[in-house]
Amino acid sequence: MTGSPYHPDGMHILVVEDEAKVARALKEGLEREAYEVTVARTGEEGYYLLGARPFDLVVLDLMLPGRDGLEILGSLRARGVKTPVLVLTAKDAVEDRVAGLDSGADDYLVKPFAFAELAARTRALARRRKMDDVLPLRIADLELDLRLRRATRAGRPLHLTVRELELLEVLFKNLGHVVPRDLLAREIWKETARSSTIDNVIDVHVARLRKKLDDPFPVKLLQTVRGLGFLLEPRSA
Repeated sequence: MTGSPYHPDGMHILVVEDEAKVARALKEGLEREAYEVTVARTGEEGYYLLGARPFDLVVLDLMLPGRDGLEILGSLRARGVKTPVLVLTAKDAVEDRVAGLDSGADDYLVKPFAFAELAARTRALARRRKMDDVLPLRIADLELDLRLRRATRAGRPLHLTVRELELLEVLFKNLGHVVPRDLLAREIWKETARSSTIDNVIDVHVARLRKKLDDPFPVKLLQTVRGLGFLLEPRSA
């Protein structure tokens, strides 16, 4: 898989910035770099969007109305979401930079900054994310090796089909988020329109994956969130 689940041909970046002029400049500049860009103008809006859909990168201002950037960042990391975060702030004190990095930021820029520098750091984070994609993905005792196309649980091979591996990959790449059926339809079956037929196909494949993934184990990982979709999260039976 390449790109974002919502924008398969390129990275989808969330910019959380309350200054209108800065937000507009970031959106226009990043779009010129061929990224898909969504802008949130408040901490609350940014926090909501990060819980509602996956992004490939977050550009996050620390000084936000309502819910500040450190709180958003801390919540994101507490949920196990590893999306790269580039923090922006008008503060240049060492303690502020340390606080951002300690909260889970991947990089840091102090305002004012040249857009060329932000673009370079964005590219660096994108390269790092691609490198991370070749590492085995893990949650609890489940591991998915994308390079070898192999899944194991508690060290035991799961013998998944191609479709089941694709399903598991999408779920892994959206840890911390509920994955809706329409996303699975687009990503795996290349269906752009929801229908009862494709929903039934998805449900059959999810049931088969769950049987292999969870049935032999006391802790269940593949959760169905009624009316919303599916989620990888450990829960005791």
